[in-house]
Amino acid sequence: MNKIGIRDWITQHNDRALLCDGLEDAIIGIAERGNEDPVVVYDRDRCIELFQYQGMTEEEAEEYFEFNVIGSWMGPGTPIFLTRYDTSE
Repeated sequence: MNKIGIRDWITQHNDRALLCDGLEDAIIGIAERGNEDPVVVYDRDRCIELFQYQGMTEEEAEEYFEFNVIGSWMGPGTPIFLTRYDTSE
C-alpha cells in the first residue's frame, strides 16, 4: 500500500482546506459538518507543545496560540482545534 503525505491526504478531502504553518505534527484528522466542506482538525495541546519545542515557555505558547492561531479566522476552510476530554479527571 502506498502511504501518502498528510497534505496530499487532506487535499483528497478538500483541496481548499487551510493549514497552519509548522503545526503538521498536531493534525489529528478531518472534520465534516452539514453541507460544509471538510476542515483540518488539530490537537490543541499538541500545538502548544510544538510552540514550546520552538523555545516558548508554556505561558508564551498558550498566549501565542490563543491570539495568533485560534484568533485567526481565515474563512470557511479555517481549521478547528480539538481539546481532548480527559477521562482521568
